[in-house]
Amino acid sequence: MSDNRKHQPEPRLMRLYLRHCAVGFGLSAVFVALLLYYDIAGLGHLIAGSDVGPMALFLLWFFNGTVFGSVQFAIVVMSQAEPDDRHDNDHKGGGTGAPVFVPARQQKRSKF
Repeated sequence: MSDNRKHQPEPRLMRLYLRHCAVGFGLSAVFVALLLYYDIAGLGHLIAGSDVGPMALFLLWFFNGTVFGSVQFAIVVMSQAEPDDRHDNDHKGGGTGAPVFVPARQQKRSKF
């Protein structure tokens, strides 16, 4: 089964995602390096003195990179949003936006 369609470049959103994930993983590398250098909560000593230190270092970098990359991407996507036009002063939907007094009745509560 052959596909005669030409190879299309990656969508713009995918390139944006991958670029900002790479930025997040770079920030994660800096963060983990500083975390180990300043030995926050004894992590530097713990990782250096353990036989599974390289695995712990990789996991620390990878999971922080996932979080930092996701945050980077979310910030970029949300900053590209169009301004919300619903808060204009012309009130096309009607109404004045004035508060309305609504009386509330108090009911007697039983003990159980």
